[in-house]
Amino acid sequence: MSLCVALVMLVAPAPSTASEHSVASGHDFSSVINAATGQTVYFNAWGGDDKINAYIEWASAEVSERFDITLVHVKLGDTGAAVSRILAEKAAGRDTNGSVDLLWVNGANFAALKQHSLLQPAPWVEDLPNWQFTDAAALPSLKLDFAEPTGGLESPWGRAQLVFSHDTAITPLPPKNAMALASYIKKHPGRFTYPLPPDFIGLSFLKQLILELSIDPSPLYAPVSQADFDAVTAPLWIWLEDVTPYLWRGGKSYPANYPALRQLLADAEIDIAMAFNPADASAAIARGELQPTVRTYIHDGGTLANVHFLAIPFNASAADAAKVVANFLLSPAAQIRKADPRIWGDPTVLARHRLDPADKAALDALPRGVATLGEADLTRTLAEPHPSWMPAIEAEWKRRYGSGN
Repeated sequence: MSLCVALVMLVAPAPSTASEHSVASGHDFSSVINAATGQTVYFNAWGGDDKINAYIEWASAEVSERFDITLVHVKLGDTGAAVSRILAEKAAGRDTNGSVDLLWVNGANFAALKQHSLLQPAPWVEDLPNWQFTDAAALPSLKLDFAEPTGGLESPWGRAQLVFSHDTAITPLPPKNAMALASYIKKHPGRFTYPLPPDFIGLSFLKQLILELSIDPSPLYAPVSQADFDAVTAPLWIWLEDVTPYLWRGGKSYPANYPALRQLLADAEIDIAMAFNPADASAAIARGELQPTVRTYIHDGGTLANVHFLAIPFNASAADAAKVVANFLLSPAAQIRKADPRIWGDPTVLARHRLDPADKAALDALPRGVATLGEADLTRTLAEPHPSWMPAIEAEWKRRYGSGN
């Protein structure tokens, strides 16, 4: 265990056990806990960030001690690979004893799971005792995943918003809209890039651009099949054609993901990086991975924001234990720890006004981080397009720019 994690464990509040056995929506969750005892949960989750992996390792130790559940982190490079595996199991008639028990998911992957009936058939999320600490009226995206109703089939885990980072000692005045960014790229060749699609951050950047560049973005919030794809996406391809020759390595190669992009910023190879976590830069500064002069910003018209979730496949081998793990990860203690920038810095999905005084105080006491924007800045958000746009944009980007990667 790292010294940083050990120190935070000393100050983090102890998880409350009262809600773990409470009755939610008329169901006694204690029977689920009893059935989960001794089960192993194969948790398929992206494994590309050390701080996230360390948090999941902590959660694994907690559920082992509290519930006698073994939580195994199956580290993914692409969530779509797990979705394809579940689909293959259904096609092969493997309706029980599936290889995935819990999946970190949102957006197009959730839509695919739902479309192909690859999720637990009955709603289960609002039966979790810790659901009581959320407020879907105040945060509608708890029940709406990229314009797709969740239907109680995935449990919220965290919030995210696209933020850009820059070193103020090198780039004191970064561009704050798509057109200004294009001008900046051409004036500073080789100093900007983005993660290689289908990386989630890379695709998110493309969606950010199309939302900013579109005169009428409303077609993006309906299924792509209902729109003229070429006409709607034309502004994006015009923008990319204009700037691609001026990107890092001439647009012939792209970093694999946002940690690789962050490293390019740390090495002063590029001027601007991006992440889907407002606290990512602060956490990297605390770890000594970025210069202390790095700060974050969002575009003037706002940036993409969403909620990420946990889902249980239709054929999970340990569905009861997966629900217990999801409930624990939704608990105030687990959410507060996750929000700590010294641990992960992933914003909580819980409603502050529904927490008890001790948990409110613990949440308020968390350091914001030297590079993290205030809540007022992060209220400028853009809603995610319909999930069907993501694979369509990815396919067209690969056709135009993917041959060299």
